[in-house]
Amino acid sequence: MTTLDFSPFYRSFIGFDHLASLMDAAARNEKQPAYPPYNIEVTGEDQYRITMAVAGFEQHELSLETEHNTLLVKGQKADKTEGRRFVHQGIAERNFERKFQLSDYIRVTGANVHNGLLHIELVREIPEALKPRKIAIGQAQPTSLLNQQQAANSEPAVLTVASNS
Repeated sequence: MTTLDFSPFYRSFIGFDHLASLMDAAARNEKQPAYPPYNIEVTGEDQYRITMAVAGFEQHELSLETEHNTLLVKGQKADKTEGRRFVHQGIAERNFERKFQLSDYIRVTGANVHNGLLHIELVREIPEALKPRKIAIGQAQPTSLLNQQQAANSEPAVLTVASNS
């Protein structure tokens, strides 16, 4: 079986439309080029780094853009082969475009080029309203039935005792 059918999930999961569309997109055979090679690493809690091998590219020839949870990395090389003749050209100096799907609340905090490697720093910043929080559990003061009645009636309670004499 080469295709996956996610339609049963659409019927039973409410509010996960975005996740289902991401799974559909991942299941499609949209092949990304293998160039340039890259690593994705976890550098700390909620911190990530994408490292791309961009040998031969200068800083001004690279661009990063984020839009709708997508990171787009482009390398645009100026054509400098005019007047040059190669016996063998093994160093790839071709233009590239690579897309990364980012999770919600992931943002790019910085990027730098060092020794032919492009390092892109990412961090997950969950809003305070969505973070788990502890709820303090208080201890209620024990109350008697008489005190509960007084509080309900807002009048002093009067007890009468019937005697058989």
